[in-house]
Amino acid sequence: MHHLVADAPWADDALLSQVRSRVLPTMREQGPVVAWIVDDMGFPKKGMHSVGVARQYCGQLGKQENCRVAVSLSVATENSSLPIACRLYLPESWAKDSDRREQAGVPEGIRFQTKPEIALEQIRQAVESDVAREVVLADAAYGTDNEFRTGLTELQLEYVVGVQSSMTVWEPGAAPLPPKRWKGRGRPPRLLRRDRKHQPVSVKQLALALPDSTWRDVAWRAGAERTLRSRFAAIRVRPAHRDYWKTEPHPEEWLLIEWPREESEPTKYWVSTLPARTNLKALVKLAKHRWIIERDYEELKQELGLGHYEGRGWRGFHHHATLCIAAYGFLVSERNRFSPSARAGRLELRAPEIPPGFQPRGSSHAGRAA
Repeated sequence: MHHLVADAPWADDALLSQVRSRVLPTMREQGPVVAWIVDDMGFPKKGMHSVGVARQYCGQLGKQENCRVAVSLSVATENSSLPIACRLYLPESWAKDSDRREQAGVPEGIRFQTKPEIALEQIRQAVESDVAREVVLADAAYGTDNEFRTGLTELQLEYVVGVQSSMTVWEPGAAPLPPKRWKGRGRPPRLLRRDRKHQPVSVKQLALALPDSTWRDVAWRAGAERTLRSRFAAIRVRPAHRDYWKTEPHPEEWLLIEWPREESEPTKYWVSTLPARTNLKALVKLAKHRWIIERDYEELKQELGLGHYEGRGWRGFHHHATLCIAAYGFLVSERNRFSPSARAGRLELRAPEIPPGFQPRGSSHAGRAA
């Protein structure tokens, strides 16, 4: 078993592809795929020799700590989700340390990549594998990365991704200034402009300036104890990221803002390339659908042992993660044999009809052998 996990040269991608091909059809029997979800999971770990371990933010602990982090891509329906890709994030200190790389068996082709770069590579592979395309969801650790969002657009994928409150945009209806008028000498100016009076604003500034009539109470799903609801606003804006180096302004996108009534300021922000006709409730429901992979992580770590791997090597870590995902895929497939109401405890299974002349064994009317 140790050899199978730690050393055997089988391909993780091939097994994950088999899991996906077997599990996704059962998931779609209960409803269509609605999203691809990007996230990462942290594994607290002591020492410095286990592959990828470094002092970095650990989502499981909610703070900077010694840990390793894996980036995942999941496919989700309304009621189920399945990780279809998982790769360890290799910090730059590890990527440049040839001795530690050799000891941990890190492949030569693995270079330093940021987490958004790893996620975008996983998404490209999913597109090439003809996985049914849907909206990409991610938190602000990914959505704030302009190259990540641009990469999704180049792949013709829509997204709803979190962003930080400091992201700059043009107010609704506004855009950067056109290039300066050409004076007849030299090259004609082509780049967009700003001036002292014409500047973008942060999404937080914009949110605080919105009139009360912009905000709506929206419920998005039933929680364990109550229906989950909050206050939201959605407006069309143009991102302003370095548009002074562009010849055309960024296209308009949705800016979705959450500001619970009990809070003194907005708490969350998303941008989205969903069509302009998309209504507020649909935007909120998709933005909040990321919650479903928290169940994945909880079960993978606690029930299936994903967080229990004690090996130090690159191959062993990925083999262990792949086998855990395969086991989780089996559970997802079995759950989807029944409707969502059945999973809530109402199986509604019918007992088969008793055939004519049937008599239970031991019955006083059963025929006796001669």
